[in-house]
Amino acid sequence: MSQHNKVGLVWFRADLRVVDNTALSMAAEECDQLVALYVSTPMQWHEHHVAPRQVDLIRRRLPILQQQLGAIGIPLIFEEVADFEQIPKTLVEVSKKFGISHVFCNKQYEWNELQRDDQTGHHLAQEQIKFSVFDDSCVIAPGRVQTQKGEAFKVFTPFRREWLKQFRSLSPTPLPIPEPIDKPVVVDDPGQITVTYPPSDSMAWPVEEETIRQRLVTFCYEKVEDYHQQRDIPAIDGTSCLSPYLALGMLSPRQCIAVLLAVSPMCLDAPESGAFSWLNEIIWREFYRHLLVAYPDLCRGQPFQPWTQNVQWQQSSEQLSAWQQGLTGFPIVDAAMRQLNQTGWMHNRLRMITASFLTKDLLIHWQAGEQWFMSKLIDGDFASNNGGWQWAASTGTDAQPYFRVFNPTTQGERFDPKGEFIRTWLHELKDVPDKYIHQPHLWPGSEQIDYPKPIVDHKQARLLAISSFKIAKEAQ
Repeated sequence: MSQHNKVGLVWFRADLRVVDNTALSMAAEECDQLVALYVSTPMQWHEHHVAPRQVDLIRRRLPILQQQLGAIGIPLIFEEVADFEQIPKTLVEVSKKFGISHVFCNKQYEWNELQRDDQTGHHLAQEQIKFSVFDDSCVIAPGRVQTQKGEAFKVFTPFRREWLKQFRSLSPTPLPIPEPIDKPVVVDDPGQITVTYPPSDSMAWPVEEETIRQRLVTFCYEKVEDYHQQRDIPAIDGTSCLSPYLALGMLSPRQCIAVLLAVSPMCLDAPESGAFSWLNEIIWREFYRHLLVAYPDLCRGQPFQPWTQNVQWQQSSEQLSAWQQGLTGFPIVDAAMRQLNQTGWMHNRLRMITASFLTKDLLIHWQAGEQWFMSKLIDGDFASNNGGWQWAASTGTDAQPYFRVFNPTTQGERFDPKGEFIRTWLHELKDVPDKYIHQPHLWPGSEQIDYPKPIVDHKQARLLAISSFKIAKEAQ
C-alpha cells in the first residue's frame, strides 16, 4: 500500500445503503482508498430488546451492501463483538491493520450510542486517527429546528411549521453513489456474515436495492394520493410499509421526499392532500429524533411530563400477558397484537389503539408496551417507538390528553367496520356475524367460539385511568 494514499474507514450502523449516505460520500471525497466495516453486537441488541426479525433483516441486507460497496471498490469487513464496550478496541484494531487515518460514520442519537461514539473517538484519538460523525438520518439535523428563543419545540405543529420553512430554503436532495475507487484495498478475509441472535424469518421484506426503490416509487405513484383517506383502515394496503427500511437506513428520508416531490410537486402547499399527509409522518419521525437530542432523559426511561411519574400503574402480569398474546376479548386489539407477533409489523392506527388499551384500559406502564413492541417490530426504532408510546400514554410531549381514552370497540367499528382485518387474524371469529364482530361475547352463539370474554369493562377502566392521572397531576 502506497505511503501517499490516504485510507479511510466507513463504519456502517443504521445506514445500510450506498445512495445518499453522508459519511460514505464525505469519506470518498477525502480519501484515496476506503474500507467499510459493520460490527454486530448481539448482547447489546438483547439489552435493547431488538427484535430477532429485525436482526434477520440486517443479516440479509449486509451481503447486498457488501456487493454494492464492492462495485465501487470498497471492501466491507464484518466483525462481531458482544456489546458497545468492545467497539472502540475493534475500531482501533481494524484501523491499525489497514493503515486507516480517518474513520467516518453517521450519527445515532440514542444515549448509549452517543456514549459508544464518544469512547470510540477517544480511543482513536490516542492512536492519532481522526474520527468524524455526520448528521444523516434526519432531513434537517437535530438542533437546527428551534423556537425563536433558541429552544427545542415541545409541540409538533409549530415544529412542523418551522421544519417546512427550513426545508423550503435548504431544498435538501439525496447524494449520489460515490465514484468507483481506482485502486481498492485488498482484504484477504472480510469475515463471514453470521449473526449470533435468535433466528426469525424476515423474508416477507425484500432487501434488494431495486425492489426497495420500486416499493417507494410505486407507493408515491399509486397510493399516496389516497393516503390520507386509507391510512387508518388496516384491512386496506394503504400505507407505504417502508418503515423497516427507514429504521435500518436502507432508505433515507431524503430519498423518500425526493420521490414524493417528483410525483406530487405541489404537496408542500396542499396540506389536505394524501402526499402532504405522508410527508407529515416523515416530519413526526424527525420530531421524535430531535426530542431525543434535546431531552436525553427520554433514552433513560423517563417520561417527558415529570408529573406522570406519580401515576399509580397496575401490576397485573395476567393482563399484560393477555394483551401481549392477543387474548383480551377486544377483537381489534387482539387482531393487531397477533399481526405484530406473527409478522413483526403493525398498522399505525392499530399501534395507537393497542397502546391506549394497555396504558389506559389496563393501566399498565407504557414501558412494558414499549419494550414488547421493540422485541417484535421489524421496524423497531427507539425514537419513534418511545414517542408513540408516550403519546398514547399521555406522558409525552404534545401527547394525547390523559382524559381522552380510546374506546377499543368504537375504534374497531370505525376503522374495521365489517371486521375484515379482525377475521384475517382471529380465525376463531370467522363465523361471527358482522353485527357482533366487535363484541363477540354478545353474540347468541358465542359459547361455540374459543375466544375470551373482555378482560376489563371499558367504561370502568376509563374512569379509573382518568382518576389515576388526575390524582397524579394534582400531586405534582
